[in-house]
Amino acid sequence: MPERLPNQPGLFDSLTPAQKQALYDQASAMISDERRTLFDRLAPLRTRHISVVLEDVYQSHNAAAVLRSCDCFGVQDVHVIEKNNHFNPAGDVAVGSSKWVDYYRYADTATAYAELRRRGYRIVATLPHEKDQMIGELDISRPTALVFGTELTGLSQEAIDGADAYVKIPMYGFTESFNISVCAALSLFSLTERMRHSDSLPWQLGPDAILDLKLHWTTQTIRDGEAVMKSLIEKLT
Repeated sequence: MPERLPNQPGLFDSLTPAQKQALYDQASAMISDERRTLFDRLAPLRTRHISVVLEDVYQSHNAAAVLRSCDCFGVQDVHVIEKNNHFNPAGDVAVGSSKWVDYYRYADTATAYAELRRRGYRIVATLPHEKDQMIGELDISRPTALVFGTELTGLSQEAIDGADAYVKIPMYGFTESFNISVCAALSLFSLTERMRHSDSLPWQLGPDAILDLKLHWTTQTIRDGEAVMKSLIEKLT
């Protein structure tokens, strides 16, 4: 999905639920039955209970691989901090996953953390730390934002000091760390599996958010989708 600013109104935010449904009914007629069926199946499986934060990731193949993992595990939101490096997820590695995942850009770590806390997230830095715990032991009863650092130097001291908790992946070899994209994939697998098997975590999106998601996905599928949607919205309103 195109990048989104944290507090920027979305294309469909001003519509009532009934108007959104009418818009989706019209717009989804422009895509295949197979794609509509896929949207209906996948949208209820997406989550914002787990989110990913990337601080200064600069290698495009790693950025793309993280987005791909988020899409595969149903994690909808990625928050990107660009203090020194531009986030560029383009390339064959992403396999189009940037069309289906929301990502938000921030100029600095403090702004990103403030926005995440405003949304109710507990911020968890992924690195060995004196107060760390294994990924399988992490409490995910609250919405959780996993923070991953740049390839060479890891997380900044600001990102570490500002986190609420610290987590690591068990390792049994000589190498000191996983590649960032591998670390993200392993972490997301562990957390989302526990999340989905829980009877108590409210990890699912609500009906209105699911409809918004299908509208955004339809926009990505239709040729000149944003222009088409704006034209349909004008007719509806």
